[in-house]
Amino acid sequence: MLVKTGCSESVIRHCKSVSDLATRIALSIRDEGVDVDIQLVSVGALLHDIGRSKTHKIDHGIHGAKIAVGFCLPQSIVRIIEVHIGSGITAEEAEKLGLPRRDYLPQTLEEKIVSYADMLIENCKEISYDIALQHIIDLLGSSHPSIKRFNHIHEELQQLMR
Repeated sequence: MLVKTGCSESVIRHCKSVSDLATRIALSIRDEGVDVDIQLVSVGALLHDIGRSKTHKIDHGIHGAKIAVGFCLPQSIVRIIEVHIGSGITAEEAEKLGLPRRDYLPQTLEEKIVSYADMLIENCKEISYDIALQHIIDLLGSSHPSIKRFNHIHEELQQLMR
């Protein structure tokens, strides 16, 4: 699907890296006795940037969700694609960014895992939580609400993996 829609080789490599990390996180959580859909995480992560076949802007998640609907993919995958950006975007933030006004916040465990894994993959290379956090601060400023959301997802997933 990534090739069919015109994603570049670098986007495909990135998606594979995110899928590998997200799957490892999901398996680690499952090993702690938590119910998590490993296949949904793996496939959702693999397709999370399919919208980059149309644009590399902030709205690539919205474009990707439309593409996924066109492929008749399950709503759970469509939703992962749509809400994976950063640690989520509130309706107010979406409106300021020129996106349709609604929440793009990861809600399910699987959505959170993919969103988090995406933040920890730079191109195709895994980076630490601290480096990812610094990237957000450098990009958005130290008081941006995305930092709190990223920290919250990090803490939630770390607890589940213990």
